[in-house]
Amino acid sequence: MWRKISALTGILLFTISIAWSQGYVESALTFSQTTPGGSARIQAMGGSQIALGGDYSSAASNPAGLGMFNRSEVTLTPGFTSYNNQSHYFGVSQDQSKSKFVVPGFSLVLHIPSHGNSGFQGGAFAITMTRVNDFNAPFSYNGNPNTSKLQSFIDDANGYTTDQFDPNGSTNHNRYNSPTGLAYFNYLIGPAYLLDANYPDDEYFTDVKKLPHQSETVQNDGIINQWNFSYGGNYKDILFFGASIGVSSLRYKTTKTFSESFTDDEFVNGWDMNENLKITGTGVNATFGATVRPVDFMQIGISYTSPTFYQLSETSDATMNSSWKDFYYYSNKPNYNGQDGNKKLGNESSFTDQVISEYSLSAPHKFSAGLALISKYGLITGDIEMRNYSKAKYTSSYNSYIDFTDSNLGINDTYKSVVNYRGGLEGRYKIFRLRAGYGVQANPYRGSDYDNSIKTISAGVGIKLEKFHVDFAWVQSKGNSLYAPYFISDGSGPIVELQTKIVTGLVTLGVNF
Repeated sequence: MWRKISALTGILLFTISIAWSQGYVESALTFSQTTPGGSARIQAMGGSQIALGGDYSSAASNPAGLGMFNRSEVTLTPGFTSYNNQSHYFGVSQDQSKSKFVVPGFSLVLHIPSHGNSGFQGGAFAITMTRVNDFNAPFSYNGNPNTSKLQSFIDDANGYTTDQFDPNGSTNHNRYNSPTGLAYFNYLIGPAYLLDANYPDDEYFTDVKKLPHQSETVQNDGIINQWNFSYGGNYKDILFFGASIGVSSLRYKTTKTFSESFTDDEFVNGWDMNENLKITGTGVNATFGATVRPVDFMQIGISYTSPTFYQLSETSDATMNSSWKDFYYYSNKPNYNGQDGNKKLGNESSFTDQVISEYSLSAPHKFSAGLALISKYGLITGDIEMRNYSKAKYTSSYNSYIDFTDSNLGINDTYKSVVNYRGGLEGRYKIFRLRAGYGVQANPYRGSDYDNSIKTISAGVGIKLEKFHVDFAWVQSKGNSLYAPYFISDGSGPIVELQTKIVTGLVTLGVNF
């Protein structure tokens, strides 16, 4: 399949949920990393929420916090997000931005009081929707590298016979539906025996001799929304406990347009390739949590979220076009173009079939702990979150032809266990609230010295009335990443440096009843 990946790719690339290259190793991390979602109140405090309660955000993070509700509530959280990527490629910088309206949160919390005298004081049942990942960050780049992607096609083709590029040929590792197959049918690469009949049928060359000017645009779109069905209980206002079932809806779509142009090549003007990939699916997990209040001003929370088991469906296709300078391409096959085995190349094109596959992904579990110090003047809170991204694992469906052995080995060799942390504070004066927060999503790559952590700062205000509350949050995330358009056989290849900034403004409107 045309999304074939090596472990080396995963080692060199950094993915921050919105800038990723092709490959199952990278998508395992992309779909496993989640951001702390929830209400504008929680977002303004850096996403720190494990030890807090009385907010619908607890349903997805630590459902024990639902036990602190003493009345029912319905909320809606709309927002607006701006995405910006700045690329750096062989001395050329380029910016690309995108903005869109979002609805990252909704909740219905029903308080269920207790009528007994056993110490159990009731609890709350909640149905919530929380956005836990966002893939909407396009980027583009251009420059003059010291290699051509055609070399990567040659490297990929070597070892395959020409029969394996024929749609009606060998079914063993058929290369027809691949970018390399597109290059083959655009005559950008060809069998080396055309140069010398003594060469074997599984070695390739290109007639293009000059270095290109390259450009690529990557348009990403997608989200992971998680619906949680949760319950939290309260024992003597000292011990709070809860459990939640999460159902995640994943949608990811990307379109990549890559091109190479040659100003002084003898035979070719240039070529471009368009790749489309769509992944959709549903995942299920469970979360269990507890919060203890040993003294009135302190709360300590812990929670565990099981692996998220996704069932995914993938659809992909690609097209390629090339422009030649009336170049005569020679083949030793009889009647290749109806006469003498020559073909005059002008504008050529080829396309793959639409490739559909289904498979499963297990995203790793996480363990979280938090501390909150609370007074009538406000609070200070902090969380830590532990995840081992090397435990992500793919499984082929019964009707899938994909072998995930190499990808799973690549995941284990590429990623590591991390500790993410976040903290926030809230000041209170009568009905007014003032908040700020900070968070770090740690480097997930094993043996990497590159600073590819994601740092988030946030701030917000709120008004809390008897029957109504409104909260506003401003959240900014920044991170650096590396994107590799292709690799060649010695493991080298050009690298695009990306600086990403995502800014979100959101409002939570809540009504108590």
